[in-house]
Amino acid sequence: MRSARGLTATDERADATPFVEYMLGKLLAALREAVDNHQTTDQVTDQVAKLIQAMGGGELGSNDLMQALGLMHRPTFRGNYLNPALVGGWIERTQSDSPRSPTQRYRLTPKGRQWLQQQTG
Repeated sequence: MRSARGLTATDERADATPFVEYMLGKLLAALREAVDNHQTTDQVTDQVAKLIQAMGGGELGSNDLMQALGLMHRPTFRGNYLNPALVGGWIERTQSDSPRSPTQRYRLTPKGRQWLQQQTG
């Protein structure tokens, strides 16, 4: 009983089972939707894909990455490439405690390496 009738039956019998079944059904539907949305948003954008491929297996600084991608405009690089890759968990900072360090470099995470390996066969 996963409807308003389930709630009415709960009320009439003073039995919480139909209500619990109803709520569990709603929770299951919400969880399935959340998982579907997560899988959709976990895909690599074209810009992040280019960044991952440019990194290969090494550690690179932001200037080296911009040069490898043929970019000159730092705000575009940060907004479209670097930050989405960091937020998505595709790359990580080598100095996570000093994000603005002039010697900061970036490397692929296991997730990024796995994606790159899948692309290269």
